[in-house]
Amino acid sequence: MKLRRVVVTGLGALTPIGNNVEEYWNNLVNGVSGAAPITYFDTTNFKTKFACEVKNFNVEDFIDRKEARKMDRYAQYAMVATEEAVKDANFDFEKLDKDRVGVIWGSGIGGLETFQEEVINWAKGPGIPKFNPFFIPKMIADIAGGHISIKYGFRGPNFTTVSACASSTNALIDAFNYIRLGHADAMVTGGSEAAVTIAGMGGFNAMHALSTRNDDPKTASRPMDKDREGFVLGEGAGTLILEEYEHAIARGAKIYCEIGGGGMSADAHHITAPHPEGLGARNVMNNCLRDAGLLPTDVDGVNMHGTSTPLGDIAESKAIIEVFGEHAYTLNLNSTKSMTGHLLGAAGAIETISSILSIKHGIVPPTINHFTDDENIDPKLNFTFNKAQKRDMKVVMSNTFGFGGHNACVLVKKLEL
Repeated sequence: MKLRRVVVTGLGALTPIGNNVEEYWNNLVNGVSGAAPITYFDTTNFKTKFACEVKNFNVEDFIDRKEARKMDRYAQYAMVATEEAVKDANFDFEKLDKDRVGVIWGSGIGGLETFQEEVINWAKGPGIPKFNPFFIPKMIADIAGGHISIKYGFRGPNFTTVSACASSTNALIDAFNYIRLGHADAMVTGGSEAAVTIAGMGGFNAMHALSTRNDDPKTASRPMDKDREGFVLGEGAGTLILEEYEHAIARGAKIYCEIGGGGMSADAHHITAPHPEGLGARNVMNNCLRDAGLLPTDVDGVNMHGTSTPLGDIAESKAIIEVFGEHAYTLNLNSTKSMTGHLLGAAGAIETISSILSIKHGIVPPTINHFTDDENIDPKLNFTFNKAQKRDMKVVMSNTFGFGGHNACVLVKKLEL
């Protein structure tokens, strides 16, 4: 069968460096760090006392107070980013066939804060089971997609992908496939996460995954730098409206770009560490190129997973050289996590949005906080260190790799009529 073309017609973002797409993009290009001391709880006894929180956000500006209380923060974030994306897509709801519009969302953890609060309240209480009646629907990872479909009446395919830090990229790939296979005309996709909590920070600290650079949070996320020592936890949401090309053209939609392809793979190596030679990363990028029907030389840039962990950055850099060969040295590589921190299940969504905007504006955001080269990483690679670079971007790849060895990669390209 002939696969249908899929384009992007709407974007929405709620991030640690901007509460909408325009703010997010401007701060990316200007190299603004979202890292700061945690405000949500007392960090006195924590190894890491900072994170990339969403700032100046009042949920009641977007959601009725009564309804917001039924949602964990991760679902609230999803609703806010999606509202922006749906408005951006400019659907005519009187003409839209809502049976042909679905929602595929991604979240690695879901309602962690809700779960934490209910357990704390139970432990403090008299031992009588007394839980919030919304405990379960607030906590489950699929509920954000449910809320989105209920608000807009979208009755197409609806589910949530859970693959740790690859979750929203997996969601995007699934949404892409449902449209190109003819099962839907449009899909709301993306991801959200709100793990900056007592349990989230404590858990990642316990496994020595986070930076502890408490004296200088803004430079703590330093992908590819010799002195990197862990990632910075972030939170937020990103939403993309995917649409079948002819459907978008017929309604006169604004089109950002085309989805070229998606790839998935598994490291089959370790529950948290990447394959040391970047085997899974190599496979997922090759799978993505094959799915898109493109050659390595067709790609202009890669938004790397680039978490600022000692092992991960080396493995991914090796994989890029293996996949792209000599062309690797002509690519613009960057890690926007140097500014946003790591949004876990939402990372793929906001990083794909960054890749799309690179194509639109002809600018590659920087990898900030580079001070010292790492002898284990090829210095000839262009990581777009510290300053944005102008470049005509036609094809950009975005990588996400999750605990458990889950790898997902999506490729976006300039629309060719």
